[in-house]
Amino acid sequence: MKFIAFALLMLMPVAGSAQEAVNAAPGAVLRSLDKLNAKVSDVTLSNGETHAMGLLDVTLRECRYPAGDPSGNAYAFLTIREAGVAAPVFEGWMVAASPALNPLDHARYDVWVLRCVVN
Repeated sequence: MKFIAFALLMLMPVAGSAQEAVNAAPGAVLRSLDKLNAKVSDVTLSNGETHAMGLLDVTLRECRYPAGDPSGNAYAFLTIREAGVAAPVFEGWMVAASPALNPLDHARYDVWVLRCVVN
């Protein structure tokens, strides 16, 4: 038991240093797919802006990108609501390089992050 506690203590500094340094961006480019009619559309949102994508209202809270690499991976915090439903169908971070990591689970629509908008 003492060995396990010691091993966990030794791993703690490694876990803390594994975080990537990021910069905040003023907006993001998102893509949506309507699975019913195969319509794909891209939209550029500013932080705090909401856009209707079919029956969904998508709000971009924040977009972040790796420090010094604006064309690198994008991390966007989104709130997605369906028309007529009070609770969000999705709220959380989406990662452009790993869209399946935390996806929108909706029968008709897919939404994912393409990149942050820096300028």
